[in-house]
Amino acid sequence: MLNRVILMGRIAQDLELKQTQSGVSVLSFSVAVDRGYARQGEEKQTDFIDCVAWRQRAEFINSYFSKGRMIAIEGNLQKRTYEDRNGVKHYVTEVIVDNASFTGEPKQQGSTTGSTFSTPVQNNPVNNDSGNESIAIGDIDDFEVVISDDGVPF
Repeated sequence: MLNRVILMGRIAQDLELKQTQSGVSVLSFSVAVDRGYARQGEEKQTDFIDCVAWRQRAEFINSYFSKGRMIAIEGNLQKRTYEDRNGVKHYVTEVIVDNASFTGEPKQQGSTTGSTFSTPVQNNPVNNDSGNESIAIGDIDDFEVVISDDGVPF
C-alpha cells in the first residue's frame, strides 16, 4: 500500500505557528495548486489543499515561507473527524507534511525571508514518529545560479 502526496503551489494565507498544550509546534496552512488542465475558453481552476506540519518542520516553514510564496511539500494524506462546540461533526482531509522544500523561485524584493539564517544545512528528513528528527533547512539565497550549459551532458 502507498499513501504519498507531492504538491507544489503557493501558500494561500498568512502563517501562524501554534503550540499544543504539551509545547509541540504545529502549523496548519493551505497550498493553492493549479489543476493541470482547463477546458478551452475557461480559466484554470485552483485547488486549495489543507496541510499540517509538526515540530521542526512547522518551525522551518513558518520561518522561511510566507503567504504567496511557492513551496514544494511531500507527505501523507490523512482523513479525520471532529465535533465542534455545537455538536456538528466535521470531516477533514489534509496532507501531513514530511518534507518541505524551496522551489527555486527568486527571492521577492524587500522580503526578509531567510535573512536570519544561521542553521547548517541538513538534508535527511525522517518520519514524524521517530524521536531523532532533522529536516532540510536552507534558503534560496544559499544556492548559486549557474547559467552555462558547457560540459553539461543533458
